[in-house]
Amino acid sequence: MINTNNVNDLIGADVYGIGDDKIGSVGQVYVDSDTQAPTWVTVKTGLFGGSETFAPLDDATFDDGIVRVMYEKSRVKDALRIDDDGALSEEEESSLYRYYGKEKRPGVADSGVYDQDADSDSDATTGYDTSGPTTDTAMTRSEERLLVGTQKVETGRARLRKHIVTENVTTTVPVSHEEVTLQREPITDANRGDATAGPELSEEEHEVVLTGERVVTSKETVPVERVALGTETITEQQQVNAAVSHEEIELVDPDTDTAPTK
Repeated sequence: MINTNNVNDLIGADVYGIGDDKIGSVGQVYVDSDTQAPTWVTVKTGLFGGSETFAPLDDATFDDGIVRVMYEKSRVKDALRIDDDGALSEEEESSLYRYYGKEKRPGVADSGVYDQDADSDSDATTGYDTSGPTTDTAMTRSEERLLVGTQKVETGRARLRKHIVTENVTTTVPVSHEEVTLQREPITDANRGDATAGPELSEEEHEVVLTGERVVTSKETVPVERVALGTETITEQQQVNAAVSHEEIELVDPDTDTAPTK
C-alpha cells in the first residue's frame, strides 16, 4: 500500500502498467494538502524522460522499488499534459479524474507536490503527526552510509601477432683451393731410370687437375622460443569521494515554533 511512510521512496522509482510494461519513472509525488497522503505521481516518459504525465495512486501498488498502476502504458503516456508547477487546481485534478474514469472522493483536498526538504507542514504546530498514522511518540533519525564495492569491467585487450623480419647475416667461412707449383729435382741414381725411360728428345704435355672449395648456403627452420599471453592482477588504492546525508533531530520551542538558540 502506498501511504505517507513511503512517499520519499516513490521519487525516481520505475513505473509499470498492466501487462508488466514499463512506462517510465516517477518524477514528482503529489499529496493531499490536508492528510499528506500521496494521490498522484508524474511519470517521466519519452526519450531521456523528457515528457511527464500524471497517473493516480489510489489503486496503485509499490513493491521492491516499483510502482505498478492499474492502467495500460499507452493510457498513461497519452494522459492530459498539465504543467508540473507544484500544485493541481481543482479543475485540473477533475480533468485527470475524468480521463482515468474516476471521481474525486468526497473529503479529498486539492493535491500539491510533495516537498522532500520541508521539516514540517503547516499543521505541525497543532500536533499533527506527519510521520504516519501508526507511529509512536519518538522519531527515527536516519543517515546515509556510503557503500563501496568493485565491479569487473573490460579495460582493454591484448593480442599476440607474429610477423616475419628479414635481416642480413654475415659470417666468415674458410675456403681452400689448389695452385700449381714447379718441383725441380736433380738426376740421381735413384731417379735416373725414370729420367731416361723416354725418347732422348720429344715434345710433351702433362696436365694436372686443380680443385678448390666454394661457399654454398642453405637454410633450415628451427623452433627457438614459445610465447604465450598471461595476466596478472595488480592491486592499487583509489580514493572515493561522495556526499552522504544524515538527519538531525532538535527540540522545537512550542511557543515560538523555532529551535532553541545554541
